[in-house]
Amino acid sequence: MIVGLISDTHGLLRDEAVAALRGSDLIIHAGDVGGGDVLDRLRALATLFAVRGNIDQGAPCSNLPESAVVQVAEWRIYVLHDIHALGLDPGGSGFRAVVSGHSHKPAVAEKNGVLYINPGSAGRRRFRLPVTVALLEVPAWNVRFIDLA
Repeated sequence: MIVGLISDTHGLLRDEAVAALRGSDLIIHAGDVGGGDVLDRLRALATLFAVRGNIDQGAPCSNLPESAVVQVAEWRIYVLHDIHALGLDPGGSGFRAVVSGHSHKPAVAEKNGVLYINPGSAGRRRFRLPVTVALLEVPAWNVRFIDLA
């Protein structure tokens, strides 16, 4: 199963991001969506799970949850926008992975059997940071970052 990971679109869903996520079995948006059209375009590709980020003040994004639990086969993934707001022990709570955004920096790390993934920012370039999405292969738990610009 392929899980498409995207974050920090800030209202801009690039055609390159759509192409990179096409073929995903499901997509997770880790917040700072920036507009309902982004959600609609992602829903056209696959089942979508999205959380609210700090810029998501207007409808329909303001109605998104602050966090989400995504079930992928027998595994659970916890999703939130800012990893610093994580208020639980993911491993002790039965999560195999945590997906977050906010920093605009693509990253992956494993700690105590939990995979922490930030797909980076897929919207407008911020400073000199890359513009990326990620693909998560389950059950291998391999993460591949795709540079968009």
